[in-house]
Amino acid sequence: MYKVYVYVTLKEGVLDPQGTAIQESMHSLAYDEVERVRVGKYFELTIENTEDVNQRVNELCDKLLANPVIEEYRYTIEEVVPN
Repeated sequence: MYKVYVYVTLKEGVLDPQGTAIQESMHSLAYDEVERVRVGKYFELTIENTEDVNQRVNELCDKLLANPVIEEYRYTIEEVVPN
């Protein structure tokens, strides 16, 4: 079994109105040191043993979790060892 942690973010150059709104709110609360905010998504998946977990995760990301036109993703995989 594997635990997969997927991070999806907007590609550089793609406008991020939610990130801009959060940044403006931070500035209104006097957190002026925050120069930039980009918003993304985070997923945790538990996957049964499979021959090629990397291939399966890439397929999931490309087909469902990320929009490859405007988003990019990265992930880490941890093997879960039963106690």
